[in-house]
Amino acid sequence: MTIRLPAPDGTLRTYDPRTEPLLITPGTPFTSRTVYSAAHVVADPFADVSPDSPAAVDWDATLAFRRHLWSHGLGVAEAMDTAQRGMGLDWAGAAELIRRSAAEAKAVGGRIACGVGTDQIVSGSLAEVRTAYEEQLALVEAAGARTILMASRALAAAASGPEDYLEIYGHLLRQASEPVILHWLGPMFDPALEGYWGSSDLDAATDTFLEVIAAHPDKVDGIKVSLLDAQREIDIRRRLPQGVRCYTGDDFNYPELIAGDEQGFSHALLGIFDPLGPLAAEAVRLLDTGDKDGFRALLDPTVALSRHLFQTPTRFYKTGVVFLAWLAGHQTHFTMVGGLQSARSLPHFARAYELADGLGLFPDPKLAEDRMKTLLALYGVTQ
Repeated sequence: MTIRLPAPDGTLRTYDPRTEPLLITPGTPFTSRTVYSAAHVVADPFADVSPDSPAAVDWDATLAFRRHLWSHGLGVAEAMDTAQRGMGLDWAGAAELIRRSAAEAKAVGGRIACGVGTDQIVSGSLAEVRTAYEEQLALVEAAGARTILMASRALAAAASGPEDYLEIYGHLLRQASEPVILHWLGPMFDPALEGYWGSSDLDAATDTFLEVIAAHPDKVDGIKVSLLDAQREIDIRRRLPQGVRCYTGDDFNYPELIAGDEQGFSHALLGIFDPLGPLAAEAVRLLDTGDKDGFRALLDPTVALSRHLFQTPTRFYKTGVVFLAWLAGHQTHFTMVGGLQSARSLPHFARAYELADGLGLFPDPKLAEDRMKTLLALYGVTQ
C-alpha cells in the first residue's frame, strides 16, 4: 500500500509506509541516567468548549499515557510546557493534573516530577510572584512529587535585574522541603521569557543562574536547560557543584549530550521523549551496558524527527507530539486543549508521519496509515 502525502511546494508525492513496527518491550530500570519524559495531556473531544474556555481533559486517556511511559522505565515530568502549560492548560487544570498524576505514580511506582510556576497570575509584583510560586510549591509537595521550579512569565515581567531572581529563587529553595529541579526555558519555547535571569546576554544570565545554584547546592537536585545550544549546556554542566545533575532539555542535540564526554554527561528531561518513549528507553538501556555506540546508533536517527517537530516557532511542538500520539493509538482523536491542533500545517504533519513511520514508532503501522489518510481526506487529499 502507498499513501500520497503533500509536499511543502504544494505537490503530492507517494510514500510507502512500513508494515512492521520497531518491536520494543519494557525492560529493567535505568542505571546510568535519570530520564524524564515531559508528557502531553489528552483533550476531551466531546467537551463543548472554545479556545478561551478552561481546558477539558480526558483524564483516563491522559493517565493511561503516563502508565505507558512508566512501563518503559521513564519518569514523567508533569504539568510542563509539553502539557500545554500556559498554552491552553490553566493553573486549575494543571493542579488537577498534578494531583491525579502524582496519585497514579504512587499507585504504580512511577517516577514523577511536577512543574511549579506562577500561571495563576498574569502579572504582578515580586511579592505576588513569590506568593504564586509558594501556592504551587505547596500543592506539588503535598501531592508527594518532586518539584520542578519553572521559569515564570510574571517574574520576567516584574524583575528589574538579576538581584530579583536571586531573591525569589533563594526564598523558594530555602522553603522547599526536598531538592528541586530548576528549569531554564529559553525564549524560543516562550517569547515572554526573553531576558530571564535578568539579562538578554546569555553569559550574564548563566552567571546568575549558577549563582542561585551555588548558594543552595543542597536544595538543587538538578537543572533542566532548554536553550537548544549544546555547547552552552556543556559549559554549564561543567560548572555545576558536585552532586547537582544536568538534565538536558535540548531537543536538537540530546543524543550527544546524554552520551556525554570525558568530563561528564547530561541526564534527560525532554518533550521529544513523549513520542520516542519506548525507543529512548531501549537506547538508554544500551548506554547502561556501556554500549555508547549502540545508544547513538539507535537515538541519532530520531533527531531529524525532533528537529522537525521543534522547528520555528518552537513553542508549537506540542501539536506534533499530540499528532503522533493519535497516530500511535494512544488516543482516539486529534484534538488539543485550546484548539492547538490547528497550529501546524498539513505538509508539516505529513513529514512528521513519514519520519515517525520510518523510525518504526507506530505500534500498529496500518492504524497510523489509516488515520493519516483520514486527516488527508479532511484537507481534500484523495488517495
